[in-house]
Amino acid sequence: MSLQFYNTLTREIERFKPLKQDEVKVYYCGPTPYNYAHIGNLRNYLMDDIVVRTLRFLGYKVKTVMNVTDIDDKTIRDSQKSEKTLKDFTEFYTREFLDDCRKLGILPADTIAPISTLIPDMGMIIDGLIKKWFAYLAEDGSVYYSVSKFKKYGQLAHLDMKGMISSVRIDNDEYDKEQVADFALWKAYDRESDGENFWEIEVTIEWNKKILKGRPGWHIECSACNMKFFGPQIDIHMGGCDLIFPHHQNEIAQSEAYSGKQFSKYWMHGGHLLVDNKKMAKSANNFYTLRDIFAKNSDTSETLIARGFRLMWLQNQYRENFNFTQDRLQASINTIKWLDEMMKRLGRYKNELIGDEVEWTELEDLRERTAKWRLKFHEISREFRDNQQAFMQEFIEKLEDDFDTLGAMTIVFEYQTYINSGIDDELFSLEECKSVIDFLKTWNEVVAIFDFELLESNEIIPNEIIALLAERNEAKLQKNYKESDRIRDELDAIGYKIIDEKNGSRVEKK
Repeated sequence: MSLQFYNTLTREIERFKPLKQDEVKVYYCGPTPYNYAHIGNLRNYLMDDIVVRTLRFLGYKVKTVMNVTDIDDKTIRDSQKSEKTLKDFTEFYTREFLDDCRKLGILPADTIAPISTLIPDMGMIIDGLIKKWFAYLAEDGSVYYSVSKFKKYGQLAHLDMKGMISSVRIDNDEYDKEQVADFALWKAYDRESDGENFWEIEVTIEWNKKILKGRPGWHIECSACNMKFFGPQIDIHMGGCDLIFPHHQNEIAQSEAYSGKQFSKYWMHGGHLLVDNKKMAKSANNFYTLRDIFAKNSDTSETLIARGFRLMWLQNQYRENFNFTQDRLQASINTIKWLDEMMKRLGRYKNELIGDEVEWTELEDLRERTAKWRLKFHEISREFRDNQQAFMQEFIEKLEDDFDTLGAMTIVFEYQTYINSGIDDELFSLEECKSVIDFLKTWNEVVAIFDFELLESNEIIPNEIIALLAERNEAKLQKNYKESDRIRDELDAIGYKIIDEKNGSRVEKK
C-alpha cells in the first residue's frame, strides 16, 4: 500500500501524489492570538502534527508553513480593552500558543509568519485581482472580491449556489453558511473600531495609483502567506472542518483567480470537538484551555497529562468528531503510565544484560562462556527479525490508510505486550533489546508519547522502603493478605508503589 487519504475537495480517498518528489509543501492555518488556545484548537494542530510527522516518517521531504492572524477584528478589539499595543498583545498569546504546542509534542512549522509581516504581499495580490476584474473598490475605500466572477466558487464546500441566500457584501471576517456574498479583501480604516491600527497598500484603479489605508480581511492573509513562501501551488492544506466555508473556499477563489493555477491539490480537515457530548462554550461551563486541563488534574504532572492528552487524540480518527471527557483523559493517562512501566522494565532488562556481559567476558571457562553467549549474547535471531518486520509493516499500513492512528496505536499496544512477554521469559538478547529500543524510537517520530529517559532510571530506594517490601512479600507468602495489604497501603501513603512481576516484586516511587 502507498499513502492514501481523504481529500475534502473531491470527497474521496485518494492516493497521494505530490507535485514534486523532492519537496512536499504543507500549509496549515495558524492561530488568532487574542486569548489562550482552547482544546478544540489544539486538537486541530495535533492533527496537523501527526500528518507532517507521518509524511516525514514515510520518507517525504516536507516543508511546512503556518500563519499567525495577528491582525483581526478580535485581536484589535481585545488589545484595545487590555490597553496594550496590538504587537505586544498578539506576541504574548502567540508565545503561549507555541508553548502549549511544545508541551503536547507538536512540532513547530518550518516557517511561522505573522500576517502583519505580509502586508506588501497581500497588497500585491489585491492589486492583481483588481486588474483582473475579480475585485473592486467600494465607496468607503474597502476592496471586495466579486464571487460571481469565479465560476468554481463553492466547489470545496460543495455549496449549491442556486439554493443559497445571496447578499451583496460582507465585511465581517466570519459569517453564516447561508451567506454567499462578496467578501472583504481590504477593510477601509475606521478610527472608532481600529484605533491607531492601520496599514497601507497601493493599488491601481483605472490606471491611477491609489493608496488604501486600512487593514486586510481574514481570507487574503493565507493566500499571501502561501504565495510568498510556496508560490502559487501547494500539496496539502489543512485545518479544522469549520474553516471549509467561508475561509478555505475564499482562499481558493483568491489564489486561483490571481495565479490561474490550482491552489492546493489536497485538502484535509479535522472533525468537531465536543465536551461531555455538548458543543464547547463558556456559557455551558465546558470551555477548556490546556491550562484548565492541567488545573483540573493538579495531582498529576503536567508532562504526564500532556502525553495522555496527545494519546487521547491518537486513539481517534482525525476526520471524526471527538467527545472529550475527563474519564477519557484519565484512561489515556493510565495507558501512558503502563507504557512508562514497560520502558522502565526494558531499561532494567537491558542494564542487567550489560552487567551480565561484563561478567561473561571475565569467564575463563570457554564452555561456560559459550553457553552463556548462546543464551543472552547471540546476534539478532531470524524469528526476532521477522517479528520486528511484521510489526513495522502493520504500523506503516495503518498510517498509509488515511492516517489511521487508532489502528497504529493498536499495533503499538500489541508490541507492548510482545516486549513485556519477552522480558518475562528472558527471550531477548542484548542486541535484540537494543533493537527494540531503536524500534520504539522510530515509532516515536510519529506518536511522540514515549519517555526514553525512563530507560536510564537509576532510582535509589531507601533501605527502610526495601525492608517494608520484604515484610510485605513475606506476609503474602504466608497468605497473611490483611498484613500484606496494610503494608501496601502504607507504602502507597508515603509515595511508593509495589510492582508484582513474574520473577518477583519490586517497589518504586510513584
